[in-house]
Amino acid sequence: MPGAHSVRTPFTDHSATSCSSATSTTGASVIVAVVEGRGLARGEIGMASLNLKCPELVLSQFADMGTYTKVITKIHILMPLEILMPDTASDKGKATKLFNLINENFLGVPFTAIQRRYFNERKGLEYIQQLCAPEYSTVLMEVQAKYYCLAAAAALLKYLEFVQDSVYAAKSLKVSFTGSEQTAMIDSASATNLELVINNRDHRSEHSLFGVLNHTRTPGGARRLRSNILEPLVDVDTINIRLDSIQEILQNEELFFGLKNAIGHFLDIDQLLSVLIQIPKQETVQVAEAKITHVIQLKHTLDLVPRLRAVLTECNTAVLRAYSSSLEDSRYDIILEQIKTVINDDATYLKGSLSMRTQKCYAVRPDINEFLDIARRAYTEIVDDIAALVSQMAEKYGLPMRTSFSTARGFYIQMKLDGVVLQDGKLPAEFIKVTKQKTNYSFTTADLMKMNDRCDEALREIFHMSYVVVCQLLSAVHEHIHCLYKLSDAVSMLDMLLSLANACTISDYVRPEFTDTLAIKQGRHPILERIAGQQPVSNNTYISEGSNFVIITGPNMSGKSTYLKQVALCQIMAQIGSYVPADYASFRVADQIFTRIGVDDDFETSSSTFMLEMKEVSYIIHNVSDKSLIIIDELGRGTSAEEGIGICHSVCEFLLGLKTFTLFATHFLELCQLESLYPNVENQHMAVQHTRNVETGDENVVYTYLISRGCSEERHYGLKAAEMTALPPAIIQQAKTIASNVSRQLMANHISDPETQIQRAVYHLATRLLQTARNSRLDPESLRMYLKGLKKQYEADLQAAQQLAASVDTEEE
Repeated sequence: MPGAHSVRTPFTDHSATSCSSATSTTGASVIVAVVEGRGLARGEIGMASLNLKCPELVLSQFADMGTYTKVITKIHILMPLEILMPDTASDKGKATKLFNLINENFLGVPFTAIQRRYFNERKGLEYIQQLCAPEYSTVLMEVQAKYYCLAAAAALLKYLEFVQDSVYAAKSLKVSFTGSEQTAMIDSASATNLELVINNRDHRSEHSLFGVLNHTRTPGGARRLRSNILEPLVDVDTINIRLDSIQEILQNEELFFGLKNAIGHFLDIDQLLSVLIQIPKQETVQVAEAKITHVIQLKHTLDLVPRLRAVLTECNTAVLRAYSSSLEDSRYDIILEQIKTVINDDATYLKGSLSMRTQKCYAVRPDINEFLDIARRAYTEIVDDIAALVSQMAEKYGLPMRTSFSTARGFYIQMKLDGVVLQDGKLPAEFIKVTKQKTNYSFTTADLMKMNDRCDEALREIFHMSYVVVCQLLSAVHEHIHCLYKLSDAVSMLDMLLSLANACTISDYVRPEFTDTLAIKQGRHPILERIAGQQPVSNNTYISEGSNFVIITGPNMSGKSTYLKQVALCQIMAQIGSYVPADYASFRVADQIFTRIGVDDDFETSSSTFMLEMKEVSYIIHNVSDKSLIIIDELGRGTSAEEGIGICHSVCEFLLGLKTFTLFATHFLELCQLESLYPNVENQHMAVQHTRNVETGDENVVYTYLISRGCSEERHYGLKAAEMTALPPAIIQQAKTIASNVSRQLMANHISDPETQIQRAVYHLATRLLQTARNSRLDPESLRMYLKGLKKQYEADLQAAQQLAASVDTEEE
């Protein structure tokens, strides 16, 4: 296997492989273990994942056959640092389909094969019983019969123990079991097509949905927002509770700025928790130093709780009240009191290597450990001696020297050259390791280096003795530390809600409603709005059960793709509990969001493009439900026109048999005939305007980017594009003649049926009346006016059908 190398651990086979590209995923911190059942249980998947920055073990088990889309999607969402699988799945020449698919989809992620015997469900259950925090022990009831996710958990925890050279403290880990039914499913291809978290042109760009909505102030808030965008909610009550919270934050300026200020001071609580509950197998200076830092950070975090509690005191919405109540937990005060008996009151988390080193050195209170106090006095004397030495040399040579510090060099001397004249243009010979940056000299002396060594030795003693004291403190604190999970949850959720509220202050967003209809008035593309810096062209959208299949036509570059993505992005924003860019918005909750977006006009790879199209459409057909939202932008373009139209027609007819909401953009105008065959089909097009240059007589096309009713009347816009190239005029003219003849023949075969139009008018009236009965919140007078409008539209549709019938009779005579 290219790039493979052996991985030897106490529990991996000597022939196990780890496949990776040169670089792994930036910012990735999740290790995930995947195992599949064998024999009759093939297709039953167990997964366990643990974020190294967040001490939560997430388990899941589900059935996933065929393309293994659920597995691939879940792994994409996790953005793993490393993937673990049984060695039997990757045997040379006998690799399973799941192994091959994971390898293909995650080329940049290291893969580690572990002996199958470590995927042991009994051991997995023992691990969870031993490590799971009491508050989350109900998960045992959920997973005790989920053998495959337990097996994955066993291998993952054993591997982490080996890699990190530490174990988790007993009863300290948050363990949860997740089912895919709790959130909407968005496959990885759709997430990429819609640019949900990454911009396709520039991965560093903020022009993605995540970039537009991300105004979070903590790493936990950013992680939560990303997770919600990739897995939107499906429970309307939960969504509305979030929307209520955002509404209160927007209406209460004091709450908005109070939260912004309070949350901005929190560190990454998840990462802090992760290191606090790990017990290293051996002590080193680095381990001791890190542990002291983390206790200082814990004190800093707990000091902020009363401040956040005070901000939330007067809140009215359910979510904000719930988080306010969770912050009243007495365990925060208990932990803080325990810490303050050992840690100095003025010990705090500071940026800067010397400041933080001093904080760590004097973190533990005096008189707790006599030897620690002696070591600190020795350290202080050495630091004073260093300062005195530098002052003496500055006086001796008459140079403006000062003492500086860095983690790499320890104490050293710095000097600015401004106005300084050096003898012979050189520094004195006793100054060594000289570096020069612009107008600054940095150097040291042999005596200063010896003092640094003594300083380091004293620090090692200080950190060792402080570590012993801190470990005793943590063993007492561990009993109550689980309340920090609640704090982490509260801070990340409040940060995300504040971020969504912040997005509303930058752009003109509206609170969405949830009904059985997708109706958007003057909706805008959220990412395009950010790129443009001004409001792009807005459009209306209306899809209901009675008109659930919209065919969109129009020339290239008229805005079809942008419009389709706009609808999908607004749907996702609404389902994460965000306001949306529109004047009014109503949505039906989608359990799955599918996209099939074409690689348009890529003639060199037409065959591979066609196969990709077929795979994506096959996935949609096998997984779609009545509550799904489907976006199809071009289908059948990678084959002949006849086959393309045939495939499009067949796919449309299959989807028309469902209640799914579908937006289908196409260049095949023949599909517009479906409107006359099915009452739930509606033709729409992107309107364009034609202008003619008075002087040259040339015709120009002006794109309005506005969606309009009916089929596009633009014909042969491909030929208009060809006219802009260097093709000879004779060829263009002949192409126009042939295309016109073909179009006339097609139009002659398309005869509108008056009876069908009448049935369609009745159908639309009936569905609108049903929707009104189910969802209307209009007052009596407004409802009367709306019903009069429906009646007027119905009468107009009937009149049009009668006129068509009369014209048909005239032609027959």
